[in-house]
Amino acid sequence: MKKIICILLALVLVIAVFATGCAENETEETEEEAEEEIFSAETLEYYAGLGLEGTTLNVYNWGEYIDDEEIDVISQFERLTGCEVNYTTFESNENMYSKLSGGGVSYDIIIPSDYMIERLIKEGMLVELDYDNIPNYDKYFDKEDYGYFVDDEINGHTIEDYGIIYNVGTTILIYNTDYIKEKPDSWSILWDEQYKGKVLMFNNPRDSFAIAQAMLGQDFNSESIEDWDAAANLLLEQRQKVKPTYVMDEIFNLMESGDYYLGVYYAGDFELMKSDLEEKGKDFLDYAFPKEGVNTFYDAMCIPNSTQNKKGAEAFINFMLEPEVALANAEYIYYATANKAVIENEDYSLAESEAVYPPEELIANAQQFHDISSENLQYMSTLWMKVKGTSGSGVLYIVFFSCIAAVVVVIIITALKKKRMKKYYNI
Repeated sequence: MKKIICILLALVLVIAVFATGCAENETEETEEEAEEEIFSAETLEYYAGLGLEGTTLNVYNWGEYIDDEEIDVISQFERLTGCEVNYTTFESNENMYSKLSGGGVSYDIIIPSDYMIERLIKEGMLVELDYDNIPNYDKYFDKEDYGYFVDDEINGHTIEDYGIIYNVGTTILIYNTDYIKEKPDSWSILWDEQYKGKVLMFNNPRDSFAIAQAMLGQDFNSESIEDWDAAANLLLEQRQKVKPTYVMDEIFNLMESGDYYLGVYYAGDFELMKSDLEEKGKDFLDYAFPKEGVNTFYDAMCIPNSTQNKKGAEAFINFMLEPEVALANAEYIYYATANKAVIENEDYSLAESEAVYPPEELIANAQQFHDISSENLQYMSTLWMKVKGTSGSGVLYIVFFSCIAAVVVVIIITALKKKRMKKYYNI
């Protein structure tokens, strides 16, 4: 009997120990899950209750313009809502516009820049936002510092009716301190012949013309043909003097290689280049805001009239304003954010960056792009082709002479073949 009791007690003890271990494991797993979850229970419940499961959202954004490392924004939105996201990218506002206006595509979210948003509003290509579905806007948008961007009226509506600012930035002059010892204070250094072959310019007309326009004291949105001609002549002069290389994202590798002395790009990208160099133990790039003025801009989240999922689009915009998401994006993109929760976050690494958040005195002469007439846009594009030496007539000449050369080559090859055949038969 005693043996049986001992055996039973031993079994009870084993079961108790096993049960305790399981409970501890479950507790540890629950704690780990709680630690991994970056959103509050309230946030999780909000997005789960939107009824988006099984729907699809088509997002069209700039390349490398959303976090896919720290929290992976797209994956998190899909997890919280059950909505599948198709994410594609564009290289310029003009490419995005061409795709959108051409029809045959259906996007739910686009993120264009200021002047392009104005154009899209004028042409009726955007739908108004329902702010009841975007409660985070009133909570987190820094209207005091950035509200002036979206207060402009277009066709009786404000920009705010159609878009919510995603990021803010300025153009900037980047220079190699190994070769340029004193901080430049003017865009004119880009015309200095001692830096011939060592200058990188924007490979898009609006930004490049703005530099010349700043040098000439012009309005970046001038409707004067004479102004555009003068700016084009100045850019032609630069091409003749320093033979600049026209680039966009290629500037990262080229400036970081140390092979170029001067480059123009966007302020946030300077900080990104600097960070890349620091990881390699290097530090030879610095920046300047030229006294003639820079371009200040914003990109905003909008819903095109091709949308098939407006509710999902507004949920996505609201999600992008979540403090955790906005912080991850700001740290990934390196541009200024208009989200108060990020700006006030002690962990935000760029809060003290004067390149990203320049003091007003450094950009006192800054100007913003606005939509200009289609006639002047076309004229600017024509001038830009001349500046780069790729005018329409030049292209035609190249094609013409290439065809002639091809014909000559064919004739020579045919003659040689005949000569060989003749020689063969003579033998």
